[in-house]
Amino acid sequence: MPAIKSAIIIDSDAFRANREAHLKLIDEFRALEAKVRESSARAERKFRERGQLLPRERVNLVLDRGQPFLELSTLCGLGMHEDDGADNVYGGGSIAGIGFISGTRCMLTASDSGIKGGAAHPMGVEKSIRAQEIALKNKLPLVQLVESAGANLLLQAEMFVRGGATFANMARLSAAGIPVMSVVHGSSTAGGAYQTGLADYVVMVRGRSKVFLAGPPLLRAATGEIADDETLGGAEMHATVTGLGEYLAEDDADALRIAREIFAKLRWNDRLPRRDEPSFALPLYDAEELLGIVPTDYRKPYDVREVIARIVDGSDFLDFKPLYGPQTVCGHAAVEGQPVGLIANNGPIDSAGATKAAQFIQLCCQSGTPIVFLQNTTGYMVGVEAEASGIIKHGSKMIQAVTNASVPKITIQIGGSFGAGHYGMCGRAFGPRFLFSWPNNRISVMGGEQAARVLAIVAEDGARARGLEPDHARLEAQGRKIISAYGRESTALFATARLWDDGLIDPRDTRRVLSLCLATCREGDARTLYPISFGVARM
Repeated sequence: MPAIKSAIIIDSDAFRANREAHLKLIDEFRALEAKVRESSARAERKFRERGQLLPRERVNLVLDRGQPFLELSTLCGLGMHEDDGADNVYGGGSIAGIGFISGTRCMLTASDSGIKGGAAHPMGVEKSIRAQEIALKNKLPLVQLVESAGANLLLQAEMFVRGGATFANMARLSAAGIPVMSVVHGSSTAGGAYQTGLADYVVMVRGRSKVFLAGPPLLRAATGEIADDETLGGAEMHATVTGLGEYLAEDDADALRIAREIFAKLRWNDRLPRRDEPSFALPLYDAEELLGIVPTDYRKPYDVREVIARIVDGSDFLDFKPLYGPQTVCGHAAVEGQPVGLIANNGPIDSAGATKAAQFIQLCCQSGTPIVFLQNTTGYMVGVEAEASGIIKHGSKMIQAVTNASVPKITIQIGGSFGAGHYGMCGRAFGPRFLFSWPNNRISVMGGEQAARVLAIVAEDGARARGLEPDHARLEAQGRKIISAYGRESTALFATARLWDDGLIDPRDTRRVLSLCLATCREGDARTLYPISFGVARM
């Protein structure tokens, strides 16, 4: 394939300005991630007094050293509910990501019990559900490090019904033949008890694990019965009486050792076909240059091939129909030896671009090639000419192709994500296996200025139709309010808080993240499962 020849001038004011703007956005979201860790670490003294490891220490100890860990949705719930988006940043009250345990690629979740005792809240529930969905789609064993006070009762109306999906997904994973493990480090109350009961393998810690549907306070309030934690649901009781716990550990570290040993004994990777690791060439250009290439203002144009050249092997890219629908860029490449079809934007999607993309998607499905969408679009082309060209018909073809594509889809939002272009470029609702955003991304139904102008025109026309003169002062004030709201609600931070993506990434990490995601998809698709009628149950 021909290597892309870069035309970027690194020693330019524009390059330096773009870089500085990106670094500022990266520093902002990294600082917020640090706040999550700080919020949890405030409870360190309590953990030490109880002889426990901190939640992130548990994660680090159970994972294979030197192997990658792709953490997901680190800023889930930012600025929502009890998370104030400033000093008290909770990350959804849990840690989730894909890593390796005894050589097995797993989905790992951990209650961040340093924050509100690991109690669940609405966005934390959504984070758990998303992690489970990824595990099911990619055939990843699910490992849960549990220590939860149950649901936040003050927010129950916003999560009780939806929260049932976390239990249903555990049952689905088990029935599909995908192992589910719970390591119970402390209290596992109410809903948290089912995180234990629905797991295939349960490891408990002597003197620390407490699993019950109703803790002593609720039990006393509901029935008048008085019981202590150990009698009601202690680790030894469950290991010797109920049979809920398969393994009894002496402390957190011992529990994690047992978890690793279980996976070593499962020999999960023996089910994979043998595959030699492919050799590959590095991109010809430094990923560091991505920060200077892409403006943080989505309205400023650039050639997306410059991004592709810094992501794909050898900067080799076979452009598909480059002279037809040129604002929609399609082509074949590889990322760390893994073949991909790329679809990217150099402007709005017109009819030719939509039909090209739809055809390219079908070709990728025919060859079994995963598709990576580099999303930066203001949407589908509008106007008299666009309508006459059949933009609705052709755009619908593209959306149908995206929706029904039979190969793994991965989306990276790298600039603008507006209108139906978000849909056509495989937005959240269209089932990408993974979706990440750069911190400069903007996402909404349209730009704030456009929305303000549209609503002003409608109001002006309505007033004149009634024989009235439009109140321009009021409309201008309304326009400023709309622009401000759109500006706030279209940011990458606003979107990631609501799980419209699987997390923000530093643009320089795009190749690494894509490689991990592609390997996860490939391994899952190649794996043979042995499903059963129901999830594994204790008799």
